[in-house]
Amino acid sequence: MSELIKSMSISAAGMKAQGTRLRVISENMANAGSTALTPDGDPYRRKLVTFGIELDRELGLPLVDVARVSRDSADFGEKYQPGHPAANASGYVKTSNVNSLVEMADMREAERSYQANLRVMQASRGMLQRTIDLLR
Repeated sequence: MSELIKSMSISAAGMKAQGTRLRVISENMANAGSTALTPDGDPYRRKLVTFGIELDRELGLPLVDVARVSRDSADFGEKYQPGHPAANASGYVKTSNVNSLVEMADMREAERSYQANLRVMQASRGMLQRTIDLLR
């Protein structure tokens, strides 16, 4: 029975990590069209989630965890808008380095991983319930 508990713990950790990833992707997408507010300012910078391994000492299991949320160092885009208050002397405004297509692909990947972990948890719970029913 402890193997079922372990598999549920692993799945729960995966779901938590992917949930964090989905929240960060949502924030990126919400700010995808942002621009700088001043000519020398920077717009929203894309955030990235890095996963790590955390040891659950009670169960003796390595579990996935969010190691950090960092900022993407990719260059900002530029859009020619000479009338914009944040335009530089050449008439260009800095735009966010968020690419909506990349974010959508990342979101689908995170969603699929979350669902896979959920299915493992449901299967483990079902096996645990059948074991309990057999013991009655």
